[in-house]
Amino acid sequence: MNTKYYDLINQTYYFPQEEFTLNKDNLQFHNIDLMKLVEQYGTPLKFTYLPQISNNIRRAKNWFRIAMEKNKYEGKYHYCYCTKSSHFEYVMNEAFKNNIHVETSSAYDINIVEKLLESGKINKKTYVICNGFKRDEYISNIARLINNGHNQTIPIIDNYEELDLLQEEINGKFKIGIRIAAEEEPKFEFYTSRLGIGYRNIVPFYRKQIHENKNVELKMLHFFINTGIRDTAYYWNELLKCLKVYISLKKECPSLDSLNIGGGFPIKNSLHFEYDYQYMIDEIINQIKIACDEADVEVPNIFTEFGSFTVGESGGAIYEVLYQKQQNDREKWNMIDSSFITTLPDTWAINKRFIMLAVNRWNDTYERVLLGGLTCDSDDYYNSEQNMNAIYLPKYSKEKPLYIGFFNTGAYQETIGGYGGIHHCLIPQPKHILIDRDENGILATEVFSEQQKAEEVLNILGYNKKQD
Repeated sequence: MNTKYYDLINQTYYFPQEEFTLNKDNLQFHNIDLMKLVEQYGTPLKFTYLPQISNNIRRAKNWFRIAMEKNKYEGKYHYCYCTKSSHFEYVMNEAFKNNIHVETSSAYDINIVEKLLESGKINKKTYVICNGFKRDEYISNIARLINNGHNQTIPIIDNYEELDLLQEEINGKFKIGIRIAAEEEPKFEFYTSRLGIGYRNIVPFYRKQIHENKNVELKMLHFFINTGIRDTAYYWNELLKCLKVYISLKKECPSLDSLNIGGGFPIKNSLHFEYDYQYMIDEIINQIKIACDEADVEVPNIFTEFGSFTVGESGGAIYEVLYQKQQNDREKWNMIDSSFITTLPDTWAINKRFIMLAVNRWNDTYERVLLGGLTCDSDDYYNSEQNMNAIYLPKYSKEKPLYIGFFNTGAYQETIGGYGGIHHCLIPQPKHILIDRDENGILATEVFSEQQKAEEVLNILGYNKKQD
């Protein structure tokens, strides 16, 4: 009988895969021996595999290059990194090795942009696309960036007042974009995105506030779909509506030359994951070209804002199963040495699923289990995989420690989880390491942050303040 954990994975998925292989009965991720990381750094452990960031950027650039050549598309392609996915310096340093651009969401993002300019990671040719609802400090920071000579800064107008607010603080002429308030999928609780300006109102807005305004140059129309770029009737319908607006606007505004198709690519969340990136890009480029050719207008330069796609597949987390609780005749709870709410908050907040695999003991028999975190919250659990309503792991044994890994967790989890701050039930932030390779492919690791200590938590809570 095929009763080993390896047999289960091999029968359920195509295995091994590009990033997942085995060394005897231990899992390897991008040829990294994960058990060696456990032996060296312990658990719970967060890690970031930096080369995957550059790898995904290069893949996307190549897909767009192929699609544009195939369709004889005359516009240019610009890859932007969506900083809200992960603001960490190590992410930025790796991403901006690849001649890309940046998309911001709030005031402090501009401070990061200024640090990147100071360090030479980006330069005055780098586009800074400023999204989000803008008031006070965000407006001031954008204005400072433009007034200091960064002419490739493009604030994306989100509402009717923002243009006036920007003009009050920016000296001279500057570029802008306009965000379309796209309609949401039918399953949403509301019909139209709260962000941007409605389809029907964009051309009238241009005529009223931009057309005769000598200090403003409209360069970009911004189209964002909350569910991302997916091969659905909903996506293609919204894209065609966007193109109609672009064409109408282009006929009245010669300076308009760019279309930002914000809304990211999906990332791998299961070993069953299938997504034809090249087909999607081919079809997007083809649809844009057809619409523009039929209307006899120039095709736009294409901007994308990839956040999760850029950084998501670089991250992972490893936990030890500390204990097993048999709560009834069917449910076995494997208790991990951390908290899902603390370290993988999307699993708790939006029921997101990541790739989860045993790190060791692949040649042992398996059992069905539930995974529980350390907090006293009943919601601190993980109970199923993306493609099956269950979790199977090698059988628990006190004598044989079991380690499990969650993969492609690099986007949003640190910031949503409140990195370095106070966490539910005061479960500490785990140790975080960075993994890189040199020009010869030799692996190198370093500790980015140690596991949070009690003293750090008490400082935040105010217990260690000096008494007067």
